[in-house]
This record gives sequence, C-alpha cells and structure tokens, in this order.
Amino acid sequence: MTRTPLAAALAAVLLLGVPTTLLGASASSTEAVQANPFFEAEWNTPFGAVPFDRIRPEHFVPAFEAGMAAHLKEVEAIAKHPATPDFTNTIAAMERAGRKLDRVAAVFFNMTSANSNEAIRAIQTQMAPRLAAHQNRILLDPALFARVEAVHAARAKAGLNAEQLRLVERYHLQFVRAGAALTEAQRQRVAAIGERMASLSSQFQQNLMQDTDEWALFLDASQMAGLPEALKGAAAAEAKARGQEGKFAITLQRPSVEPFLTFASDRALREKAWRAWIMRGDNNDGEDNKAIIAEIVALRAERARIMGFESHAAFTLADSMAKTPEAALALMRRVWEPALARAKEERADMQALITAEGGEHALQGWDWRYYAEQVRKARFDVSQDELRPYFPLEQFIAAQFHLAERLFGLRFKERRDLPVYHPSVRVWEVSDANGQHLGLFYGDYFARQGKSGGAWMSSYRVQERFDGAVTPHVVNVMNIPAPAEGEVATISLDDAITLFHELGHGLHGLMSNVNYPSLAGTAVSRDFVEFPAQILEHYLLTPYFLDRFARHVETGAPMPRELQDRLIASRQFNQGFATVEFLASGFVDMDIHMLDAESARSIDVAAFERASLERIGLLPEIPMRHRSTHFAHIFAGGYSAGYYSYLWSEVLDSDGFEAFVETGDLFHPEVAERLRKYVFSAGNLRDPMAAYVAFRGREPVVEPLLRSRGFLAEGAPPQAP
Repeated sequence: MTRTPLAAALAAVLLLGVPTTLLGASASSTEAVQANPFFEAEWNTPFGAVPFDRIRPEHFVPAFEAGMAAHLKEVEAIAKHPATPDFTNTIAAMERAGRKLDRVAAVFFNMTSANSNEAIRAIQTQMAPRLAAHQNRILLDPALFARVEAVHAARAKAGLNAEQLRLVERYHLQFVRAGAALTEAQRQRVAAIGERMASLSSQFQQNLMQDTDEWALFLDASQMAGLPEALKGAAAAEAKARGQEGKFAITLQRPSVEPFLTFASDRALREKAWRAWIMRGDNNDGEDNKAIIAEIVALRAERARIMGFESHAAFTLADSMAKTPEAALALMRRVWEPALARAKEERADMQALITAEGGEHALQGWDWRYYAEQVRKARFDVSQDELRPYFPLEQFIAAQFHLAERLFGLRFKERRDLPVYHPSVRVWEVSDANGQHLGLFYGDYFARQGKSGGAWMSSYRVQERFDGAVTPHVVNVMNIPAPAEGEVATISLDDAITLFHELGHGLHGLMSNVNYPSLAGTAVSRDFVEFPAQILEHYLLTPYFLDRFARHVETGAPMPRELQDRLIASRQFNQGFATVEFLASGFVDMDIHMLDAESARSIDVAAFERASLERIGLLPEIPMRHRSTHFAHIFAGGYSAGYYSYLWSEVLDSDGFEAFVETGDLFHPEVAERLRKYVFSAGNLRDPMAAYVAFRGREPVVEPLLRSRGFLAEGAPPQAP
C-alpha cells in the first residue's frame, strides 16, 4: 500500500486534520519563525533529511498557514500572468508552486498514521476542512483553469516533448475531475462536498485508531497455551508497555490478533478476540463509524452525479487501467467462483478434523485460522511455529536489500546520524549501480500505540530534476510485534512477504527518474501502483532466497531443503479463504460505490453490507477482510472503488514474474532492465497498460494468477483480465 504527500493527498481529498489554542499560534512572530524548522529555506541535515528531532506539534499549524499563503500567492500570479498561456508560464509554474506546503504536508500526514498522538489528532481535525478549501480554491479557480485549458488545447502544436505532453494532460484531467469545468453553482457544491468529506475521513481514521488502541485482552500464562514463544514475548512486552507487567496483552493490531486466532487453544478466548476484531468501528459508541460511512457514500455519489457519472465507482475508474466498474467486477467474478469452491472444500476439511478430534461444535469464524493451521501441519507437516525461527527480521531486511541489488544494482548503507521520529525507526542511504546517491530509505517496523494498522510506503520527498536534481526520501511502515527486551525479533512468513512487497513500493519511489514531481514515483493509477510491489513478493519463496536468508535465529543453520519444499508446497493451502475474504471486501467496496446519489442518502450500512455478501454467497465462517466500519482503505485512504486493484495488480505481477521464469534466470539482466525502465523508474510518463506492454511485450493474461492460487490446472488457454 502506498501513501503519498500533498499533491496526491489533496487531489484525493484525503486531507485530515488542532485545537483552537494551537491555531492561535502566530506564524509571524520572530520567535516562532526562528524556532520552526518549516520556516527554514533548507534543512541543515545530511541530504536535507527531515529534522524530526526539532519538529514539534505546535510547528505544524503555523507552517501550514504560511505554506497555504505562499501557495495561493504563487498560483494567483500564474492566473493573472499577462502573457498568452503556455507550458512554461502555466504548467511548469504550477509544478514550482506549493513547495513550502508540500514539505509540511509530507511530514505531517506521515505522522498521522505512523506516530500519532492527541496533539496530532487535534491538528488533523481542525486542518481537514481548511486544507480541502485550499485545494478547492486552486483547482476550481476559473481563471487558472482557463489557462490550463488553453495550454491543453494547443499542446499538439506547442513543440512539447513526450513528458511535457503527459504533464499537460494530467494537469488538465486533474482540474476537470476536481470540477473546474462545471458551472459556478456546481463548483461551489463540489467544493463544499470536498471539505465535508475531508473532515469525515479524518474522523473515520481517528475513530478506528482509537477503537483499535483502546482494546486489549490481558491474559495469564495459562491462557496463552498454544502460542509460540516469540509471540508470547511480544505479548508480554505489549502488556508491560500498557502497565500490566507480568501479563500478556493481545491487541487488535493484525500482527497480534491473527497469530492469537491461529495458535490459541482456548476457543472462548479466540471468540472474544475475533468478535472485538471484526467489530472495530461498529460498537454503537463514540468510535462508531456507520453514520460517517453513510454520509461519505452519499456525498461521493452526489459529487459523481454532478461530474456527469452514474456513480462514484464509474467516476473513480474512468482514470484507471480497468476504466469501468464492469471490467473490475468481471475480474473479481472470474476469480470468485473457483475461490469459493475451494473455500468450501477447506471448510469441509476442518469440520472433519473437528469431528475426528471428538468436537461437537460447528466451525465458526474464530475457529478458521486455528483449524487451518492444524490441517496445514497434518497435510504438509509445516507449522508457523516451526517456520518462524527461520525468519529473523534482521536477516530479511538484508534479504530485501539483496534483492534490490541483484535486480537493479542498488546498495543500502545504514545511517545512524540522521534524526528519526521514533527511536525504533532506522534509515539507510541508497546508492545506484554507479555508486551515485539515490535517496534515503526509512524503515519503521514495529507496532505501537498511535500507529495505524497494516503496512505502507510513503514519501517525505519525491524525486525530480526540474530545477536541479532532487533525490527521494521514502519510508516503509509495518506493524510487527516488538520482541521482548533482549530478544531477537522474528517475523511470520506473511510479514516477510510484506517486507518484500513494501520494498517494491519503496523502490518505485526511490528509482523514479523523471523531470516533473507530479509524474514521479508512485503517482500512477491505483490499479497499477501495486504491480511493482507485488512482483517482488514472488522472490521470497525461491530456493535462492530461502537458502541464503532463512537461517535459524539461534543456530544460524539454513532452513533444510526438505522443509523448504514442504513450505513451498503448502503455499496454495487455504487460498480459498484468503481469496474469498479479500474479494468479499472488494465486492462490498464496489457495490456501495455504485449506488446513485438518491439510494446512497438512505443507506443502512450494516444492512447493505449483509445484502451485498448474501448476493455473492459468502460463507458465514469467513467475514470480509475489512468490514465497512474499519475499511480504512476506502473511507480514510485512496482506495475507494479501488480495493479490487490488488487483484488487478496480481494479474500483472503473476504474468510479469513469468517473464523472468521463462528465461530460467530470476534476475535476467534484460528483463530486469525493462522492468526498471518502464515501471520502477518511469513514474507516470505513460499510460499504465502501455508501460506494462513495454515491459512484457504484450498485454497481461489472467491464467498465471489462477495457477499461482491453485485454482487452475497447467496448460489452460490464456485470456485477458
């Protein structure tokens, strides 16, 4: 998952948002200017890195205010420029505008997810409508849009190169999709909708974070039966951090609750944790998100209608690889039927195991992971507990860097002299194959309070060479349970895969090689952005990487080849469950965003979700991976009507990885060079399908994805996604 700073965040109205007392801080006082790092022209740190050690919450509001004021002054000068609109005085000038605001936004919005606290949340709440209004003031300015439209109309005869043409087209589309071509009354309504949705998204995120942070299941040692020692250590450390030393704490962060559901032998405790987990944001209390969802959906549908689209889904997908909701749904349905059939087989296998063990209960949602693990051990003689010692975090950080070196020649050197926003965050300087400085890579690996769940990549600075070379600074954020003091952190197989995935996003930002920041790195369509991340996942479970990096945390011995074989053979196990829980969220996302404005206004979120899942025949033992009330991807992130994109991108990555497999060399230089040139370094220089075809030599087919999940036999004829 990617999260980007100001430009993309503004465009998606994902601006979040400080008590009135902080808003009263004066940005004009000499003392404030001197003390506030955001008022410095350049940061006197190596590579201009963010001076986290000097930034305080009270610095953000004055910096936002100064940044917005400067930005408005810059765009006003563009709108009133006396010369005929052209690329230089309009589009290039827009690229230069807003740098001060970009800088504070990049830092602040990373903190809202990675290192939030009461002060940061207060700033989110207050700034959300102000920043959305700032966006609207620019993108809905008739004079500014007139200049952009004039440049766009004359682009074919303006002597522009391909990158400049692409930039003109993307700017014009951004203005149009923001509502710049509407009537005055329509523009005002779209602006009001954007400001309200910014506040609602902020509140959704904060409710979810608070609901997640507040709940914990404190247990005694006897209640931890079945859990691996590493997970017990992490739970003990969490309990100590929460003031319950001597206890074990299970939280609602996925890396804590999922292993508990997988290993805990106490069925009643599993049920308690499972119910709390799936009910996040749906407890009819101060953190309930149902009313927020209903209003967001209605506002999105209304905006889409004003923009001339049947639904928010149609509006969103018009600027995507899929192009239409129907195309995205067709792919999901193609995968749904075989996945559901496999999930039913998996359910039958687990129910048979329960019966064989003398159990009289029917399989339930809180049982699935536990019994799936038992079946896995019986069928493949592989358990997560057996695997975990072979996955020390430090070794797989080294593994991901080794992959970047083998594919693209990159080198990572840890820097301990750079400031960070939390003591556990680490930083590496990255150089390219020629030894030239490429950028900075931050790694934030451990779960903690004040941090959103999941994993993502974001940027503190994006690459450009518009007015001189600017190197990127990116961060990978994960939520691995912190080990007990003095112990080595080990990770699950899924965590290791996520490391490789997020590195792909990180490299997409680090290897960007374009002129203009609006086209740089991960600024691509939502259903293409996951491709560079997901293709790297395929490397982890190869003998090459397992031989070199899957080494026992205590003995240093490599994972035996026989265990590797069993592990690889087991990877298609439980894929029915994994695919069904993902697609259930994808169908609900698409269904709710295909509503027209009238239907959306009266939506009962819980009833709608139930009806949507009944239509596809979801098994009651498998809830959505993200129920609506904690579906931050679509209600507090940029994936609305776009959750399907992970599956769409998996079509690309499964097909794309076969380009290496076909050569017999997983690091084939020519294939890797095409991947670098047309994907990792190319940003948004071209249409995503054109970029994929340039890399692969043809359009993608869906069969490799189906085979990788075990849903299709070898030799099936290829079909387009």
